[in-house]
Amino acid sequence: MGNEMLKIDTDGPIATLTMNRPDKRNAMCEALLVALDAFFSAPPKDVRVVILTGIKGHYCSGLDLSEHVHRSAEDNLYHSRHWHAVMEKIQFGGLTVVSAMFGAVIGGGLELATATHVRIAEPSTIFQLPEGRRGIFVGGGATARVGRLLGADRMTEMMLTGRKYNAAEGLDLGLAHYAVEDGAALALAQKLAGKIARNAPLSNYLMIQSIARINDMSQADGLFTESLAAALSQSTPDAEEGLRAFLEKRAPKFR
Repeated sequence: MGNEMLKIDTDGPIATLTMNRPDKRNAMCEALLVALDAFFSAPPKDVRVVILTGIKGHYCSGLDLSEHVHRSAEDNLYHSRHWHAVMEKIQFGGLTVVSAMFGAVIGGGLELATATHVRIAEPSTIFQLPEGRRGIFVGGGATARVGRLLGADRMTEMMLTGRKYNAAEGLDLGLAHYAVEDGAALALAQKLAGKIARNAPLSNYLMIQSIARINDMSQADGLFTESLAAALSQSTPDAEEGLRAFLEKRAPKFR
């Protein structure tokens, strides 16, 4: 499935999306962005978890600047807003997305990774926001996502200096959740995806939809939203099954 730029392989509830532009270190061109948009706008019915990765030693090296240089200010505005819309679908579309990262996770590639929910980094991983060194500014959501993980001060320094972080540093900073050995990111992504796919669907959905939004709210509003999510989740047949399974000391069998 998919096309030559985005390979899509589905195995039950897990879909693996592989960005496939090896000659460009999987840089994000308009066609690849559209392909991601198409998948997350209408994913296969039975898919619950997505693994997002790259090919030939790189996750994604960012925006394809060969396209960017020819855009007008108006076109760049619309292009940035399209990025925002696609990243929003990845983060809040309802599917859990796991990034298996190695090599370049740079610029737009870092914006893409931080829209996903679980991030795994191999030792070759390089995190960087080099836009300031190119005379441009981030436009795919870094100020909202990378800035939240690093803090405004650290992100500013990162952009001003073109600083690179490796996998271990990225783990410490929250850019990655797991640091693994060479060649191990995809295997761990598959293991975690299987575990996540076995969760109750509504619980996964509420975690994806609620936690990041609650972080934007006042404490009082966030706690009320938490109560609503808790009440909704605990009224489902899956909650009943989960509690019964716990009491019976067995694994739950969710829908």
